Amino acid sequence: MDLFDRVLQEDLKKNAPLADRMRPRTLDDFIGQEKIVGRGSPLRLAIEKDLIVSMILWGPPGTGKTSLARLIAGITRSHFEALNAVLARTADIKRVVQECRERRKYHGYKTIIFVDEIHRWSKNIQDALLPYIEEGTFTLIGATVENPFYTVNPALRSRSRVFKLEPLKEKDILKILHKAINDKKYGLGNCNLKVGKGVLEYFSVVAGGDARIALNTLEFASLTTSPNEAGERVLTLEAAKEATGQKAVLYDREGDQHYNVASAFIKSMRGSDPDATLYWLARMIYAGEDPRFIARRLMIHAAEDVGLADPMALLQASAALGAVEKIGMPESRIILAQAALYIAMAPKSNSVLKGINEALKNLENRPGCAVPAHLCSFNGTEAEGRGGVRYIYPQDCPEGYVEQEYLPNEIKGAQFYTPVLRGKEKDFYLKHYERISKDKGNTDQ
Repeated sequence: MDLFDRVLQEDLKKNAPLADRMRPRTLDDFIGQEKIVGRGSPLRLAIEKDLIVSMILWGPPGTGKTSLARLIAGITRSHFEALNAVLARTADIKRVVQECRERRKYHGYKTIIFVDEIHRWSKNIQDALLPYIEEGTFTLIGATVENPFYTVNPALRSRSRVFKLEPLKEKDILKILHKAINDKKYGLGNCNLKVGKGVLEYFSVVAGGDARIALNTLEFASLTTSPNEAGERVLTLEAAKEATGQKAVLYDREGDQHYNVASAFIKSMRGSDPDATLYWLARMIYAGEDPRFIARRLMIHAAEDVGLADPMALLQASAALGAVEKIGMPESRIILAQAALYIAMAPKSNSVLKGINEALKNLENRPGCAVPAHLCSFNGTEAEGRGGVRYIYPQDCPEGYVEQEYLPNEIKGAQFYTPVLRGKEKDFYLKHYERISKDKGNTDQ
C-alpha cells in the first residue's frame, strides 16, 4: 500500500467525506450566493454584527444551507445544535430547550438550533417552537428544499426571515473543486492527484448546481483511480465519466423543481421555441417523470395557449396521452416529443381561456339570471303563453342560422369571446362572421 492509499484509507476511517471536510470556515471562503452573503449584503452585516434573527434558508440541495448555518453559529459565537426534522420529535425540542436555558444561565452562551428539512415537521411540532423563539431561548435556522411559503406554518414563517439560495453556477463549483484539489489539510492536496484536461469542468457541469455532488464525484473518482508507475493518480476525462455514471439532474418529482421544470416546459411551448421545448421535455424524461403527467400538461397547454388557432393541437395532445398509456417508456418519448413540437410551433390563441374566464367572472356578479322562456325545455307555444317568444329552430332555416337572443335579458349583448385572428381561428371567425352577416342581410330583406 503506497502513501496515497494510506492517506485515503486513513481519511475513510477517521475523517468525514470530502464534501463535509471542505465546508467553508469563514464567510470569505463561502463560494457562491453573493446576493445574500456577499460583502455589504444585509445578512452578512447582521452576521458580522451578531444581530442574527431566526431565518429559513430555502434552496436546492448542495447550495450551502447547512454550511451557512454553521458559519453563522461560529462567527456569532453561538452554540450550534443540529436537528433533523425527519428524526426529531417534540421530546427532542423540550430537551434542547432545557439545555439552551441552562447554557445561557450558567455560561452566557446563545444557541442556534439548525433544523434540516424543516418542511417535514408537522404543524404541531412547528407550533411548539413559537414561544421559545419569541422569548429568545434560541435562534432558529431552518433549511428546506421546499417552498416555505407553502410548507412552513405562517406563524413560524412570520417570525423568521426567508433567504433563497440559488443553484451554484458552474464557475462557482469549479472554484470549489480547485480548492479541494489543492487543500492539503482538508482536501486532496496530499494525494498526488493529477487531474486531466476538462475533468473538473465536467464535474462542475454534471453537478447541476450542487456542490456536494461535485465533491462526492471528485472523491469517488479519485478513490477508484489506480496509481501509475510514478505513484501519480492521473484522473482522465474518460475515467471521470465512468465514475459519475448517469447524471442526477436537478429534479424532484414532489418538490419545487417538479413544478419549475414543468413551468419552463409550458412557457417554452407558449413562446414557440421548439429547442427549449425539447430540452425541458428531455429534462423531465431523463429524471423519470411520469409520462402521463407530461401528456396531461400538453393537453392543458393545447387548449389554453393554442386553442382555436389550431384545434388539431388538442387532438395531438389527447392522442399522445392515449399512446403513452398503451405503449409506455422509452418509446413514448417520441410521441411526447411530436405532440410538444406540434404545440410549440402552432399559432397561439388564448381566446378560449379568456372567454370562459369572462363568462365565469360575469356569473360572480349575476349568478341567478333566469333562462329565457323560449330557451327552456317546454315547447314554443308554452313559451309564448309565459310572456316569451317562440323558439325558432335554426335547422329549419335555409342557411342553418336565424337571429334570436340566447342570453338572459339582464346581460343581453354581453360579449365573452374575443377572437384572436391567427391561424385557423381567423378563418373560422371570418367565415362565421361572413355567414352571419349574409343571413342577417337575407332576414332584413
